[in-house]
Amino acid sequence: MELFNSALGKNISFVRPTYFIISGLSGIPNIKYYYVFLFFVYIVSVLGNTVVMAIIILDHSLRTPKYIAVFNLALVDLLGNSALVPKLLDIFLFNHPYIPYNDCLAFLFFCYTCLSLQALNLVALSYDRLIAIIYPLHYHVRMTHRFMLSLIAFFWLFVILVVLIAACLLTRLSFCKSVVIKSYFCDHGQMYRLACNDNTPSLVISVFLPILIIWFPLLFILFSYLFIGYTLSKIASVHERLKASKTCIAHISLVAIYFLPVLVTFTLMEKIHPNARIINLSLTSIFPSMLNPIIYVLQTQEIKESVKRLLKIKVRSKMTIKKVNVM
Repeated sequence: MELFNSALGKNISFVRPTYFIISGLSGIPNIKYYYVFLFFVYIVSVLGNTVVMAIIILDHSLRTPKYIAVFNLALVDLLGNSALVPKLLDIFLFNHPYIPYNDCLAFLFFCYTCLSLQALNLVALSYDRLIAIIYPLHYHVRMTHRFMLSLIAFFWLFVILVVLIAACLLTRLSFCKSVVIKSYFCDHGQMYRLACNDNTPSLVISVFLPILIIWFPLLFILFSYLFIGYTLSKIASVHERLKASKTCIAHISLVAIYFLPVLVTFTLMEKIHPNARIINLSLTSIFPSMLNPIIYVLQTQEIKESVKRLLKIKVRSKMTIKKVNVM
């Protein structure tokens, strides 16, 4: 960041506070019950995503392009909630609202990176389903391990670059108005509005960031399912339609859980009370990470069969050990 600032000019001086104050959830009645709920969501999220990653690692039959994307989604969910929830609880539950300047930028970077990757990972999963249904005979040629790994690597690099630029642009702002961030984390939009010098570059990137990580992914997913629906309508057999559509149910559920709360919150932004808006946004950031593994375990046939196989292997190994001990 120092190199970034030096490139802007040596004569520019910045007013950088020692710390920021996160105040988004302060003063809300009975908010401690919400913190208990967040802690429960975090524990379930950690356990669920860890289980999904473990199943994919242990079961070689799940080493497919689709489950590479599922593994990445579980990893991103785990990292995102681990970056956000413990710090959120520390700030509000244990009354540590002061966060150092550099720590706040790092907090912003990790939260935005993981939340953005969640949306882009849903794009990878929708593309996988699109190819599987429209080109079923060429699926293994078009959707290879190498392609999926390259796509996910591109998403990681793209998101890290964009979020890093957004964070670096904040370092050229002078924060002489206030240091109070009215959000539940170091929110980019709240931070650049506190600046007393020209914040136009940060304003521009705040406009393009939602387009890149929310609207483009959502539009791609919607058009993908329009093509999928059109393709399924051509299938003569009802049984084949149901069989093909079942493979999309889990993914459609993930898309709805991630995007619907975001769209509702931002559409009704002016009509929602500020406290309710902050709680809604915090739930939008945390809740999908808990539900994603539950949905995949309950609605995906391959995962359920994999769990049964792994449990049978475990039971057999225990029985073998008992027989050996008896002998």
